Amino acid sequence: MKSQIPQTISPLRIAVLAHLHHPITPPFAGGMESHTAHLISGLVDRGHEVTLFAKEGSVVGCRLESVLQSGFVVRGYPEDERSNEQLQMLDRAMERAVTLIRTGSFDAVVNNSLSPIPHRVLVQLPTLHVLHTPPLPRLIEVFKQADRRPDSLNRYVTVSQTNAQPWRQWLPELDVIHNGIALDRWHGRPEPQKGVAAWSGRIASEKGTHVAIAAARAASLKLRLAGPIHNKEYFRTMIEPRLDDDITYLGHLDQQNLQRMIASSQVFISSPLWEEPFGLTTLEAMACGTPVAALPSGAMRELIGTTGGAIAKSRDSEALAAAATTAKNMDRAQVLTRASGFTLSGMIEAYEKILHSMIQNLPSLVLEKS
Repeated sequence: MKSQIPQTISPLRIAVLAHLHHPITPPFAGGMESHTAHLISGLVDRGHEVTLFAKEGSVVGCRLESVLQSGFVVRGYPEDERSNEQLQMLDRAMERAVTLIRTGSFDAVVNNSLSPIPHRVLVQLPTLHVLHTPPLPRLIEVFKQADRRPDSLNRYVTVSQTNAQPWRQWLPELDVIHNGIALDRWHGRPEPQKGVAAWSGRIASEKGTHVAIAAARAASLKLRLAGPIHNKEYFRTMIEPRLDDDITYLGHLDQQNLQRMIASSQVFISSPLWEEPFGLTTLEAMACGTPVAALPSGAMRELIGTTGGAIAKSRDSEALAAAATTAKNMDRAQVLTRASGFTLSGMIEAYEKILHSMIQNLPSLVLEKS
């Protein structure tokens, strides 16, 4: 069922720029892909005309412009010639996307990519830039330019107060809009199995999958893992040898099976070893009513609060095991209440408010009379 669009603004023609490493299709490769899909569904449901510029193979409920072939696979960013080749290919694809946007008929752009190109090129179009990571060197180079000044056509948001702090050195007026999900899609809660924990996400060293395994063993918990294998060497050397009857890998699950796995677990383990900007998998767990035990990294404390789970006292497996022991017995109704503060509708409304503020005085926009 579609939501009512605010009476102060007509439906907009919105271009959305995706991160080009992976197609936007379930099961999602990571949080950015999931966020982009949620964003599109929310905007379309509220009556906006959305076009997604993304990698070939994306499956979304709006018009799609494929700007990069599905066969192109990002191999990471080693400091060698291959890295330069990858960047050049990604940059050419993003240049195609922004050229199509500049020659199209769009009222506004939402830049959901990690590329510096939209920041340099889309200066004459109302563009909302969403910063999903801590400061990246290629973006910092753009913001450090002496002639770059804030303007009313380019606005910046990020996904947590924690992630905003390092960015405000260059973007002092940076807004924060927490990520949100459609909570009702995570309903349907089987009885949790005592002594069972869940972990989901990209299987990569920065996500700390090996730490989650060690914590589960220390807490005498069985652990079920799910998610795409982002780093095959890491999986082969650090994860696969640790799998047994108590630690199992279930693959890259679709949402229905992922929800069932998480909801039937007594606790969810979140183990980021980097400054996690938000943590959609953590929110998904709370939306299932499953309390979270998390390392004190990035936005985990901001997201979980005091009722969504327990934060480890230090960044090691022993402290995470202690947090899991505490979290597994927490009130699941309070966990759900905590999750209810991060809704998709709230996120979309906040984005709409900023888009409206950027374009309300442009002649191309026809405002409705209230």
